[in-house]
This record gives sequence, structure tokens and C-alpha cells, in this order.
Amino acid sequence: MSAYGQLLKTPGVARIIAAQLTARFPNGMLSLAFLLHIEHITGSYGSAGLVLAATSVGQAVAGPLTSRWMGVWGMRKVLTLTLVVSVVAISAIAFIPMTVPLYMIVGLIVGLSTPPVQSAVRTIYPKMVTGKQLTPLFSLDASAQEIIWVAGPVITTFVATQISTVAAIMVALVFLIGGGAWFILSPEVGRVRIPRSRRKLGKVLTKKPVLLSTLTGFLLLGACSAVEASVVSAFGHGGPESGIVLAIFALGSLAGGLSLGQLPVGPWSMARRMFAVFIGLALAVASLQFWWLAVALLIAGIGIAPVFAVMSSIVSVSVKFSDTAEAYGWVGTGQLIGAALGSALAGFFIDANGATGGFWVSAGFALVGFLLPTVLKSWHPDLRGRDSSPIPDTEPIAIQPS
Repeated sequence: MSAYGQLLKTPGVARIIAAQLTARFPNGMLSLAFLLHIEHITGSYGSAGLVLAATSVGQAVAGPLTSRWMGVWGMRKVLTLTLVVSVVAISAIAFIPMTVPLYMIVGLIVGLSTPPVQSAVRTIYPKMVTGKQLTPLFSLDASAQEIIWVAGPVITTFVATQISTVAAIMVALVFLIGGGAWFILSPEVGRVRIPRSRRKLGKVLTKKPVLLSTLTGFLLLGACSAVEASVVSAFGHGGPESGIVLAIFALGSLAGGLSLGQLPVGPWSMARRMFAVFIGLALAVASLQFWWLAVALLIAGIGIAPVFAVMSSIVSVSVKFSDTAEAYGWVGTGQLIGAALGSALAGFFIDANGATGGFWVSAGFALVGFLLPTVLKSWHPDLRGRDSSPIPDTEPIAIQPS
């Protein structure tokens, strides 16, 4: 834990972690909030799944594209533009009654305008700490990220069930506006300039660690979002049980991230961590009893944050600094698509088979997420004894005054 304490004492690190966490918090809230909101209006989880699928298409297009734009126009301009468009589109879904096709169109706009905060902050990190501190910083970031992906739905579930689905969307919007402004105004965002990449869009995916991280992140978030929808379905909209179970899921992930985050990253690291996720979710299929699900999801959660830390480290060490934003854009796109499609598929299976069907979806995602890095172990860099700094560009990197 001492390494984390030293990191937080580094000037600007604690502030930038808090700002980016707040700005990205809606990423863990909106998929579930949209699912509950559209299902409440239409009476169908399937229709809500179609809206989430449209959102995921927009995110798939926007992730690497807007991240790459930051190297052309600068971080602040791209982040501000996407934030404004996103706020307008999300507000429309919350307050304007529409048909399902219109909800899908607006959902597409929400996806297209997702601010590329994750790509920005992970590009900034190597300029704030030494190479040896970078892997622990990614681990700390991954542990904090679990508040987004797991604790976020707890807030969404509580607000949606106790107040309204519109209120749940608006809470996410408050985080988006407040956190987005905080991050955009952070000195580091104005100080670090991403060099313009000389490679074609998408070329960075030919780097095997980037592709492996993108695909594994897709599967991991698909599993997590399917769990969220399944837990809500299992315990209904009226009680606190779903929020408590998801909170336990979050505690497992936070504990795993902080305890395993400083271990050396070897070729089997991602597969081992995904195996813990799979075992927990496979156990969840066996029973919908409260305590059984709580224990099963605690086990699954232990592997989640460590997987994110490994993904960040192997991407960073595999690409040039000018390509890091786009690389993390693809990884983020994989995660966001996984979150949306996991909720969508779980919605259809819940309609057909009840909450157990949704847990089958989550376990299926996790199983493939374990098998992929196992089969593709040769794609996984061995970082034992190495730092996680990006490959330097051959030209000087400009530093702009904030």
C-alpha cells in the first residue's frame, strides 16, 4: 500500500484521478439507467436492449475517432464539444417521450458524443510519474474505475427504484457535467499535448496487446453489465437487495485491485484474473438466493480491477506516445460496447428465462474472457522487471502552458 501512498503524494495525481473518475462515473450508470427507463416506458427489456445497442454503435465509432482528434485539435476542445452534445442527447432521452426508433437515434448520438476522458487521462499519466510508478498508478486507477462500473449501478438502481428512472438519468448527468468540467479545467489537460499520430486510424489494433486488451475488456464489461441487469431482475424494483448485492460486487473488485495491483505482470496475468471472474459468475447461475449471489459476486469481483490494470499496462508499453490516446480509445470502446451489449443480451434472456437467463449471459461472457487470453498468451507482454512507459516518439513532445 506504500506505493499507492507515494503516488497520491505526487503533485496532481490525486486531483486528476478524482476528476477523471467523476467525469467517467456516468459510463457505469447510463446503460442500466437507460435499460430501466426504456423498460419502464415500453414494458419490454427487449426494446430497451435495442436502444442500448444503438448507443453501443455510436460508442464504437466515437471511441478511437475522438481520441485521435485530441492529437489534432487538443484535449480541451474535443472534450468540451463532446460533453455539450452528450448532455443535450441524454436530457432528451430522460424528458422527451419517443417511439423506440427515435430513442435508438438519440441513443446513437449519446454514444457518438461520449467524452474520451479515459483515453485522455491514461495518455497524461506517463507524463506525471516515473516509469516504475506507472504500473502501480494503472492499478490504482483500475481500482478507482471499479467505482464507475460496479458502484455506479448501485446508485442508479437505488435512485431508479426509490425515486424514478428519470431521476437516475439526471444523477448521471450531474456527474457528467460536474466531473467533465473539473477534468477539462485540470492543469494537466492543458499542459500535455498529444503529438499528431502518423499512422492510419485503426493501425494501432495491429499491436497484439492492444487488440487483446480491447477484446478482453469487451467480454469483461459484457459480463459485468449482464450481472447488473440480472440482479435487478432477480430482486425486483422495490427492495434494497439488488443495491446491496452490487455493492458487495464492488467491494470484491476494490479489494482485488488494491491487493493484487502491485504484483508483477507476466504472460498469464490476464488469464488468471479472468478465471476468478468466471468462477464467481458460474457460481451465480446456481441460485438466486441473496447470500449465495452475494458470495458468488464477491469472488467474481476480486478479478475485475486487476484485469483492468493489466490491460492498461500492456497497452502502454506496446505503443508510441502519439498512439496511446487512440489505443486507449479502442480499449475503451470495447468496454463500452461490452457494457451496452451485455445489458441488451441479458435483457432478452431475462424476458425469455427470468433472471437466471441473464446470469447465464454473464457467465458466458466471462468464460470466453478467460479462454481468450489463455489461448493468446503469446500476445501478452512479460512486464516482470520492466516499467510500463510508452515507446518514445522520435520527435520532441510539445508542452503547452495551461
